[in-house]
Amino acid sequence: MKKKILITLGVLIAVACSSLVGIAVSMNINAPKHPSDYKIGITYEDAVSASEKPMVALFYADWCSYCMKFMPKFKILSGLYKDKYNFVMINVENKQYIQLANNMYLSGYPTVYILDPKYDNRVLIPNSIYQDLGKFRVELDRYLRIRGILDKATNESEN
Repeated sequence: MKKKILITLGVLIAVACSSLVGIAVSMNINAPKHPSDYKIGITYEDAVSASEKPMVALFYADWCSYCMKFMPKFKILSGLYKDKYNFVMINVENKQYIQLANNMYLSGYPTVYILDPKYDNRVLIPNSIYQDLGKFRVELDRYLRIRGILDKATNESEN
């Protein structure tokens, strides 16, 4: 009887240990746990001072699960458009950005804007667009075309 109990206990321990290992592997201990763990792009201040490119500004909160789900797309876009846009992550819980967040009239997170210091312009990208990588790319390309028209008109008026 004791042998059966010991064998059953041993099997239960083995199953429990293998389950814990499987859970640990599936959780990927090194995976980012918060949006701020991604460290994508440059600071807002650097993007404003480097006004030769517009910026894609992501307003997020570390507690926001939707923000976390969006981060892989934001990372992909930052790689695809790094030569055309400055990518900026703005944590709305950071005290230095409270005034900026208030001026942007944020109603939820994540919120994505195209901000262009050169033309003092901002374009809100709705979540129906930024959740779809293809639609988001269309909007980013559209803004670049419009900015090209503005640049051309500005250069012609200066000459």
